[in-house]
Amino acid sequence: MSIIRCGWAKPENHLYLSYHDKEWGVPVHDDRVLFEFLVLESFQAGLSWELILNKRENFRKAFSSFEVEKVARYDEVKVQELLNDTSIVRNKLKINAAVNNARRFIQIQEEFGSFDQYIWRFVEGKPIINQWDKLEQVPPNTALSDQISKELKQKGFKFLGTTVVYSHLQATGLINDHIVECFRYDEINSSYQ
Repeated sequence: MSIIRCGWAKPENHLYLSYHDKEWGVPVHDDRVLFEFLVLESFQAGLSWELILNKRENFRKAFSSFEVEKVARYDEVKVQELLNDTSIVRNKLKINAAVNNARRFIQIQEEFGSFDQYIWRFVEGKPIINQWDKLEQVPPNTALSDQISKELKQKGFKFLGTTVVYSHLQATGLINDHIVECFRYDEINSSYQ
């Protein structure tokens, strides 16, 4: 019997398959990983997630392993260096947004104790478990992602619209959007108990 996965998990791309099978939808409580996904999701805006995933290791090298304190200190020289780095997506607005968002991220850590405590309070510390039968049922955004995006923008974040925020919630396990037949759906749900 073959394994059933979400339709977007491309078997021909081992990075994509590994991401689906091991990471996507698993609850994340590590601020460094939450920051990594914020940056990657913001770079993905208007592009494919596969492109970003294929360049993920390059992004890690370019952005100091997503150590938020380091990224927050990037200056114009470092931004120019990133703009010249052909191994990542070279978009000045997105690069500047990543630096800005690192600074805003630290402000949230200072206010709430951690970004983890801040973001998980939107779901009262417990993942939302959806029950989609087909990929087409999964929404690109929800009232929750609208609310979080609006609040993040008010806090000065950039490139975190509602669709990007929804992707972040899915990726970091605040929402389980694996289709019900996907083998990861029950595995992730059973990890909540």
